[in-house]
Amino acid sequence: MEQKDNTEAKELGSLLLEVGVSLLSSGASCSRIRITMRRFATAFNYAAHISIAPKSISLTLKDKEDNAIFNGMLSTPSQGVNFRTISGISRLSWRAIENKLSIQQVRDELNELLALPHYPRIIILFFVSLAGAAFCYSFGGNLVEMLIAFGATFCGLFVRQEAVKNKFNPYISVFFASLVASLFAGAFIKAGLNINFEHAFATSVLFLIPGVPLINSFTDLIDGNILNGLVRGINALMFSMAIAFGLLIAMLIYNLN
Repeated sequence: MEQKDNTEAKELGSLLLEVGVSLLSSGASCSRIRITMRRFATAFNYAAHISIAPKSISLTLKDKEDNAIFNGMLSTPSQGVNFRTISGISRLSWRAIENKLSIQQVRDELNELLALPHYPRIIILFFVSLAGAAFCYSFGGNLVEMLIAFGATFCGLFVRQEAVKNKFNPYISVFFASLVASLFAGAFIKAGLNINFEHAFATSVLFLIPGVPLINSFTDLIDGNILNGLVRGINALMFSMAIAFGLLIAMLIYNLN
């Protein structure tokens, strides 16, 4: 019986580490990661003690007698934002409790969730560019400026995707995207047309703003996860600096005030 419990604990511990790393790499806050992992552990009558570092998760599982029967750690190579993964794992944790799923059933559903394909690239490019045009309109841009913001966002995001695909440094990828987007928008200003293009130029790089890392940084600090909050905040600051440098170089090239 004890051997069976140890085997189950090892399987569950391995599964929970995969869940935690999947959430961490998808942009979840530390509090959400802990709540979700503990919910899974509760479904199988274990207590989970979790330590979250900026790029890794450590886990200890304890049984009803408070005996530690699993210890493990797993790291994540990269981080991004994937709300579909975060919400899908959260729903899966509730189903594990309500439907009393087995560990293997949870693992199978998790693998299916993580294997879901991304949206087609052209769809992402189009709708993110459309959002850029909408931002331009919100800041007072006219139809021409919206079209320029759309084109600048499209080109900048395409360059960032290519840089990521070729495994460039994330900050360098954002810098290139900011530079290309601002060069595209700035070209219309430099052309000397008698139209105000400032709104298009200012909103051409908004798609690069690290909103999720900034929000997670704040929530982690509020929840007492000081190290993770500081790391995420500094990471967002570095992305912001990369965006600013891209804009600055474009302004220097075009000699814009």
